[in-house]
Amino acid sequence: MKEKKKLIILTGPTAVGKTKLSLELAKKVGGEIISADSMQIYEMMDIGSAKIKKEEMQGIPHHLIDCISPSQEFNVVIFQKMALNAMEEIEKRNKIPIIVGGTGFYIQSVLYQIDFTPNEDQGEVRKELETLALTKGKEYLHEKLREVDPLSAREIHANNQKRVIRALEYYRLTGEPISKHNIEQRQKESPYDFSYFVLNDKRERLYQRIDQRVDEMVSQGLVEEVRALKNMGYDRSFVSMQGLGYKEILDYLEDKISLDEAVYRIKRDTRHFAKRQITWFKREKEVIWVQKDLFDYDEEKILNYMLEKI
Repeated sequence: MKEKKKLIILTGPTAVGKTKLSLELAKKVGGEIISADSMQIYEMMDIGSAKIKKEEMQGIPHHLIDCISPSQEFNVVIFQKMALNAMEEIEKRNKIPIIVGGTGFYIQSVLYQIDFTPNEDQGEVRKELETLALTKGKEYLHEKLREVDPLSAREIHANNQKRVIRALEYYRLTGEPISKHNIEQRQKESPYDFSYFVLNDKRERLYQRIDQRVDEMVSQGLVEEVRALKNMGYDRSFVSMQGLGYKEILDYLEDKISLDEAVYRIKRDTRHFAKRQITWFKREKEVIWVQKDLFDYDEEKILNYMLEKI
């Protein structure tokens, strides 16, 4: 029987401290990091995505960071293709790929090599759904999803237009709900010998970190970053500009809300996002939960525990 290739996953809610831990882990196991983040892939979107800086990488190669323009489309199908290519390159160097990031569906797509082929026709159906979203609004589209796939409608927030459209598109192209397809794909055995870690913290402490991080982003120049992108012609019609932190600052720059209100909304929506991330990871099988408070917030203890599990 063919020996399975090694894969390490380090995930968890936003602001839990994955970046720092991933560097120590990569040094210990001889790994390279692949980012599973839907925003850090974009160039020029550094502050709002909490992107790691070159000088913070400590010589560890990072993949899928800073490599496409904010005008380009990025979704789970593109992520899967890019991540699998990166993994192949990493394995050729006899290094271990470490997927780090909080986008659960991206991780799942690689871990179980989900088949997206019926969903690759992005022609007329997608255009029609995008037009409906513009003319009738996201709630209308979400209601349409609820009619044909109530399970997906429960799982996908109306604001996540990209995923709502993809779920409706899948239904229109195949005649079956994407939730059924996802359940089937989830039953697949992974082709990897993997260790899947979910780093987590007490909710109040996590929310505190989120608030602190948003304040830091503003003081580091988030408003200036969004203003520069806006001046280059990037508006809310681009998927990249609909990201958390970017759409709220755009509202402020367009005089729709005050800066205080924008900051309040970013904090609130990031907390909601973290909650949804935790719910997602609780559903995943074969994950190893790493609860920071149970290790007295000692990074070394956490790292040693992970190394033992690997």
